[in-house]
Amino acid sequence: MGRSGKWPLFLVAIPMLGLLAVPILALVLASSPTDLNAGMGHPLFGPALWLSIRTTLMSLGLVVLLGTPLAWWLATAPRRRSRFVEVLVDLPIVLPPAVISIALLQAFGRKGLFGEQLDALGIQIPFTTAAVILAQVMVSAPFYIQSAAAAFRRVETDQLLVARTLGLSARGTFLRVVI
Repeated sequence: MGRSGKWPLFLVAIPMLGLLAVPILALVLASSPTDLNAGMGHPLFGPALWLSIRTTLMSLGLVVLLGTPLAWWLATAPRRRSRFVEVLVDLPIVLPPAVISIALLQAFGRKGLFGEQLDALGIQIPFTTAAVILAQVMVSAPFYIQSAAAAFRRVETDQLLVARTLGLSARGTFLRVVI
């Protein structure tokens, strides 16, 4: 297909592009520079920004640290075995955020699945920074795990075999060749 053949395809894609871009544009245009400066000058702006940065970095670390082994397993396990786990990983993508919030409360709230055990250890999760991190991990992990598993599936088996025959351990091969 020549260069001119892609234009009709782009024209068909414009409605979706508009659907994705227009709300973001509306959000940007909703506030004047004066409003933005006033918001950034508010005394709670700095602490809120710092909390966002801190929780984002912590959840990113958890997603990468805990999601990478799961993504590798999904990429290398037989499809028959990994299908159920893939469905569990993908579930937060299709659930509304309110449902995810309720699920987190049902699991880690005071009267939740682990509520009594956490309370006995003196750990409170609801309405804390830990709750924010859990919510961020729950929402972002499926996207990372899917992408990482897709990338891991593209690693050539021959490269792994060569690394092993050259003396790298399984861990070394994973860290130096796969990652």
